[in-house]
Amino acid sequence: MAKIVVLGAGISGHTAVLYLRKNLNKSHQVVMISPNSNYQWVPSNIWVGLGLMSPEQVKFKLAPVYKKMGIDYKQALATSIHPEGDNEHSKPYVKINYVSEGKKDTEEIVEYDFLVNGTGPKLNFAATEGLGPGKFTNSVCTYDHAAEAWENLKKSFAKMEAGEKQTFLIGTGHPLATCQGAAFEYALNIAFEVTKRKLNHLADIWWISNEYELGDFGMGGAYVKRGGYITPTKIFTESVFKEYGIRWIKRAGVYKIEEGISHYETLEGEYKTKEFDFAMLIPGFTGAGMKAYDKNGKDITSKIFAANGMMKVDADYTPKPYEEWSANDWPSIYQNPDYDNLYASGIAFAPPHTMSKPMKSKNGTAITPTPPRTGMPSGVIGKVVAQNIIHRIKTGKNEHPHKASMAKMGAACIVSAGYGIRHGQAAVMTVFPIVPDWEKYPKWGRNIRHTVGEIGLAGHWMKLFMHYMFLYKAKAKPFWWMIPE
Repeated sequence: MAKIVVLGAGISGHTAVLYLRKNLNKSHQVVMISPNSNYQWVPSNIWVGLGLMSPEQVKFKLAPVYKKMGIDYKQALATSIHPEGDNEHSKPYVKINYVSEGKKDTEEIVEYDFLVNGTGPKLNFAATEGLGPGKFTNSVCTYDHAAEAWENLKKSFAKMEAGEKQTFLIGTGHPLATCQGAAFEYALNIAFEVTKRKLNHLADIWWISNEYELGDFGMGGAYVKRGGYITPTKIFTESVFKEYGIRWIKRAGVYKIEEGISHYETLEGEYKTKEFDFAMLIPGFTGAGMKAYDKNGKDITSKIFAANGMMKVDADYTPKPYEEWSANDWPSIYQNPDYDNLYASGIAFAPPHTMSKPMKSKNGTAITPTPPRTGMPSGVIGKVVAQNIIHRIKTGKNEHPHKASMAKMGAACIVSAGYGIRHGQAAVMTVFPIVPDWEKYPKWGRNIRHTVGEIGLAGHWMKLFMHYMFLYKAKAKPFWWMIPE
């Protein structure tokens, strides 16, 4: 009998645990450890932040799903990994601290044969002074953050309706932040809602980002086919912003927020400010903050995790100039190089390098988007990690027939640009591969036949359909496994 422990019930961890339970018989124990009691479909949080959906529409309770599936669910926070066990425990284990009522603050040791780290990111608001809910800006990173953002956005709408001008600042709140896509969606939807309310003359909407050019999105930008032409995402994004009346500040690293004022540094080394009435800025991401110890109790955190707290996997982490980075540097099986029963999936794995060219200001400050690994890639990686563990258990061989390198994987992204059954808008973008491969595709970095971008009402219908489809899948409803990641 094997015992497989999964940490984190986000998109990647939840996907992994469902496939593990479905494909292993009941002689094997599958355990989910997550501090969250709810699953949330993160891509729809921006609609919560606009009052277009309620938090209840984007989340559901995890416990009933795991009970139905036969998954042992522990609502707890993993604090440390002990991949060699210790003097008292011959098997490797993870130490957890319960956060659920009735067991709160109770510590437990959970042994494992295989461990999947799907903890996702820590929202590092603290890295930017004054950033985040409860301070001076809003967030749509979680459903409760998004609900609070809507309450504050309503106040700005009310002021405009009373004739008072409002300035909106949307984008990234740290020089190394990622998830520009979520902020991009939120900016477009605010503009859409302002237009719907006929308040354009009172709204000044600004985009602020650490991207060198608009449309970088942390993946070095892309060239897409649109209307028969090859268009850089820079031009695509600029044209959409102009159509929606959004102005922009790029190459900016936000380092401090005060009430109504954002402080940022530019790549030119200038320190500037931008005033606002309402701001939604994405924070930087780090790992969950787990420690790791060997059998003698020695701290080996730096061996297991990269400096950003993400777990090291089968990637090439050798420091090298940007020009020497390769698509082959990226992992394909997400297995830790030192402990072969330890895996990381989704945002929890440490990328070997950025996809965007790393940039520093004249003051030496790194101002560069970090790689996105959310949504479709996270789901695919979670499934592949589960499939390989299943194969190892069933065959007894340390083989990995299933692979999911982001340098060989395509992704589809639907960017909401306005909610409405008859008048909604969304930009549909596909890229292949996610990580540019300039050796294989020297002209465009990607296969231009499979890298496209279109915007329209049909895209909104697709995004809305996917909201319900992926929640159905996440709830493990009948034939859930037939829905692709």
